[in-house]
Order: sequence, then structure tokens, then C-alpha cells
Amino acid sequence: MPWRTVTPMDEKLLFIADYLRGNQKNFTQLCRLYCISRKTGYKWVSRYEQQGMDGLDEQSRRPRQSPLRTPYAIRQAIIELRTGSRSPPGAKKLQAMLVKRFPHETPPSLTTIYTILHEADLVRPRKKRSRVMPYAQPFSPVQAPNELWSVDYKGQMKLANGRWCYPLTVMDHDSRYLLGCQGLEGPTYAATRDQFIRLFREYGLPQRIRSDNGTPFASRAAGGLSRLSVWWVRLGIRPERIEPGKPQQNGRHERMHRTLKHATAKPPAPTLAVQQRRFDEFIHDYNVNRPHEALGQQPPVTHYRSSPREYPAKLPELDYPDYYQRYQVRSSGVIYSHSGQIYVSHLLQGETVGLEEVDDGVLDVYYGPIRLGYIDLQDQRGRSCPYWTLKV
Repeated sequence: MPWRTVTPMDEKLLFIADYLRGNQKNFTQLCRLYCISRKTGYKWVSRYEQQGMDGLDEQSRRPRQSPLRTPYAIRQAIIELRTGSRSPPGAKKLQAMLVKRFPHETPPSLTTIYTILHEADLVRPRKKRSRVMPYAQPFSPVQAPNELWSVDYKGQMKLANGRWCYPLTVMDHDSRYLLGCQGLEGPTYAATRDQFIRLFREYGLPQRIRSDNGTPFASRAAGGLSRLSVWWVRLGIRPERIEPGKPQQNGRHERMHRTLKHATAKPPAPTLAVQQRRFDEFIHDYNVNRPHEALGQQPPVTHYRSSPREYPAKLPELDYPDYYQRYQVRSSGVIYSHSGQIYVSHLLQGETVGLEEVDDGVLDVYYGPIRLGYIDLQDQRGRSCPYWTLKV
């Protein structure tokens, strides 16, 4: 014979039935018979007398009042701020925005904001990626605006008309101020130089510019120099290059690129002009409206100031220490020194390089502050006319 199963509802009905029939003279004994407390028994009786059988159904345990619950207006503001931008801000930036919008209210915690976004289906989980151990950078520290600019091409974006757009982005490393985002038809030297001339005239000259090893920022020439970086050196700007395959050495710029792509790439713009308007809107929003955690949740415009170094009308000559030997690079890429020829680079034709003797018969070759390599006068080629090539 199977055991009889009694549900909680059946148990309540039997208890009320015995109570109404008066089978137990003592209410305490009746509650003990059903293994409940007197408080629970009185609660069941009270609900039955007020609501009948419906009062015995399971009741919601939700509190009638929730003083710590986020007000409806703030919840709606979170959703509005999240969906009202082409680059949706995260919980930390939303918290900073709420402080400005509701100055007399305590902003919700980051966990609460994330929960509200999750409930509104506004959060998409990202796949976790294994992080590479950071490389010990040989770069000098950055402590003020214009000490370092970072530059890169954000890949290429295909427009709706089938043409390609190559966004050239330049950002101040210290303040995160986005100096420029220009959509070009290709990463050419001429187009890139024109954009830098515009930025130099508007914001002045930085001390250093950091880039990757791609065109047109670097090449396989001595010192990794390119036509663009040679021009930078003449302007008194030292080029910096991250290691190949180490984008984390320019992590701030890469993080900005992710936000840029999310805000401007979809749907594809019909023309390059329309795409550029998206870039211009993004620059304003990124610099003026979007708070940054590293800046104390302030926008970059509050931290950036233009450089006091103005763009010169004429390229200045390079300055070398007095003990350097100076030579002009010929059209063939060589200099004539020590009764022979030293090949430097075709990129430096017409430029002046400096030679520093660092050991007996060993000379370091510099272009401005950039060490191109060295030569050993004992290791010469050719008999009638000695010939040397740079060694790294």
C-alpha cells in the first residue's frame, strides 16, 4: 500500500477543519499535533477568517516597503543614458553621470547599476580572453599633456558604397584627449602628414609620438625610421615604437579604438563624408561628455591644454653635441668618412647625421636622438674604397 502524500495546502485545510470542529480543547495541543507554532496557527486562522480558502494559499514574501530600492526615476535615467549614446557607457561612467544629474541623491552602487542594465537586457557578456603578461616598457614616464601623443590606424571600415575608410586616430596619452579621428582612403604618407600638419597647427608639437610598426609610421630602414618619422625628428619630436605583437604597450589607444568601433562602425555609413560626421560627433562626445575612470570620472577636456611648442614655418636643423662628427647623407644613402663610404639609409638623403666614437675604431651613428647603429672600422669591405654598413 503506497504512503499517502499530504501537501502543505492539505495540511492547512485539515488544521482549519479540526479547529472549526473543536476537536482539540486546547489550541496549543492542536498546533503541536500539526507540528507548527502557535504563531503560525493563529496566522492561518486569521487568514481563513478574513479571506476564506484563498487566504490559505502561499503568500508573497516580498516586503510591502523597500526603502533601499532604487527609485524609478533613477532606474529610467540609467537606461536612458545607456541607450542614448552610440558608445554605451559602463556602470562606473553611469554612476558618475548620475551624480551630476541627481546631485542630491546617493547614486546606486556599481552592482545595482549592472543589475538594472542586466534586467533591461542591455548587457552582453564578452568572452574572456587570456591576458598576456605586460612587457617592461623602455619608455619614459608621462606626467603632463603633450609629453606623448599616440597614433594608429583603426584598421579599415567598409562603407555601404563598397569603398574603404581608414580612420587615423591621434590621442594625448596623459589626458586621453582625442586630438583627431580622420577617415582617409588609405594609410599613405602624404595623407597622414597632412593630418599631422593640421593637428600641429591647432594643438602645437608634442615631445614624443608613439606608434606601432606599421606603415607609414615605421619601416625596415635603419632605426626603424620612415619618411613620416624622419619629419617628426626634424620637428624635434622623438618617435617611439611598441614591440611587434605587443599592442598592450599602447593600451589606452587600443581601448579607445574599441569604443570608437562600437560607436561609429554600425550600420555602415553610405559615404566617407557621412562616416566623418560620425567621427566628429564621437570626438566631441569622447572629449567633452564621456567621463574616464583614470581621470577621476572627469572628461578629457578638463585635463588637456595645448602645447606651447608651435609648429614652425621652416624645419629647424638638427642639433648634435660638439664632439659628434657631422656628415650629410648623399642621394645614394651613404656618407663619406674615414676615407671610405658608410651606408646609412636612402630615407635620409640630404639629412645630417652624427657619428660618436664610443671605442677604438667603433662609431655610433645617430640621426638626431635616434641611434641608427654602429660601424667597426676594422670590419671594412672593398679594397680601393673601404665600405661599411651599419650594425645594430
